[in-house]
Parts: sequence; structure tokens; C-alpha cells
Amino acid sequence: MAKGVIETWDKLEDFKRREVTFNGLKRKVYVAGIGPGVIIIHEIPGITPEVARFARWVRDAGFTVYLPSLFGKPGKPNSKGYTNASIFRVLCIAREFKILNSADEHSPVVDWLKQLAAVVHSECGGKGVGALGMCLTGNFALSMMVESAVRAPVLCQPSVPVNDPAGMHASPQDIAIVRERMEREDLTLRGYRFAGDKHCKAARFEALSRALGSRFEGEVLPDSAAKPGTFNANPHSVVTTHLIDEAGSLTRAKVDEIIVFFKMRLTP
Repeated sequence: MAKGVIETWDKLEDFKRREVTFNGLKRKVYVAGIGPGVIIIHEIPGITPEVARFARWVRDAGFTVYLPSLFGKPGKPNSKGYTNASIFRVLCIAREFKILNSADEHSPVVDWLKQLAAVVHSECGGKGVGALGMCLTGNFALSMMVESAVRAPVLCQPSVPVNDPAGMHASPQDIAIVRERMEREDLTLRGYRFAGDKHCKAARFEALSRALGSRFEGEVLPDSAAKPGTFNANPHSVVTTHLIDEAGSLTRAKVDEIIVFFKMRLTP
């Protein structure tokens, strides 16, 4: 049994499953809702029931959510064993996910996600597309902003590169493009982490602030706001595993804050 998480498989029956191919690379994408598009990029170990729950909150707020499956088994509950197996799997496909010494370049899979963002905007309309990454994929929304369709990027506990706490997993060229675009279009990048997170440390948010100035709006939540009693004792996953799904909880309030951010940036 998975400790402290939703233990029932999520069949994702309220999502439509699509096969999307760019440059010969095919991936499953789960889609639901009506309204401007938001791409939610799951964390390790995959599209867990908690990731799907967050996607439904965004969908129910008036958006079309796109959940690409990058690794793992969609709908499978989280656990320590499943997480370790997914990490091993990602290391085996390191060409797509550069999670170690990749401080100054993005993972190649981000190029696939940028193409997805352009398609999502053409399908859903609105002022642009939202993109939210978590943990291993947390930094992806930064480089995705090179694609002009992406207007509402959110980084939840960005944890890559794992060997460089201050690395941003983005090339200097991408950062320059994003910074110029943010100034020109008056955009911002949202970021969230827990204060005691061992995988997303203060150095990363400090580096983002140096690179983007006031265009980066990072929030650090106290460890006391994290859900206790999970198999992962390290306070880490702000909108999934360590979210306290109760009225008045700080983590649930941050979900509402993210949704307001999407509405402000994407809704005509």
C-alpha cells in the first residue's frame, strides 16, 4: 500500500486519450475540458491520481487541460517503489531527460512540448497557453516560453539538474529570449517550493531571480504547510503529494492562486 497518497488507480475515464507525434516521437496525451489550453507536465513517477486531481481542478475552472504522459503508467498510485523505478527508467532514456549535469541546456523533450503548445493554442484559442511543470519537469515551463504560445508558465519544485542546486536547466540563449519576451509582453513566471525541500533548494530560486529579476515571482512555503505522513517525508510536491486537500490549507490556496494566474494570462 502507498503511504499517505491516493491508493486507488485513476482510470482517467473523463479524459480523452490522444496519440501525438512530433519529429517521429509519439506520446500519449490525456485531454479534458473546454477553454484556453493548459499543459500540465507530470512529475516522477508519472500521471498519479494526485496529478490527475490537480488537472481536474484546472479543467473545472474553465480550461482545456493537456496531460502528456512522458514516463510511468498513467493513473497508477504513487509509492516509493514506483518512484524509484521511474527514476531508473528516466536515467535509461537520458537523451530525452538530461537530469544530471544539464545546468545550461534544456532536455530534448522540451522541444516536443513546445510543439505541443503551438498545437494546443491553435485548438483552444484564448490569449495563449499555460504550462506547469513539477519536480523533474519543473524547469520545462521556463524553456517552453521560447514558444510564443506559452504565456502562463509555472514551476513547481523545479528539481533539475540534480547535481547543481543553482542550475536552471535552460540555455543562456533560451533565458535571454524569455527575459526579453517577458519585458516586451509584460509577462511573469511563477514558482513554488517548500522551504526545506532537499531537491529544490533556495539556490535555484535565487538563480531564477538573478536571471529574470522581478519577472520571476517565487513563493516559498513553510514546511508546516506540507501534508504529513506520506512515504516521502521530504516536503516537496506542492500541488500533488504534499498538498493538504482541505479548505483553508495553504497548499490548496496556492492551487487557487495558480488558477487565477492562468485566468489572468490566458482568458480574453
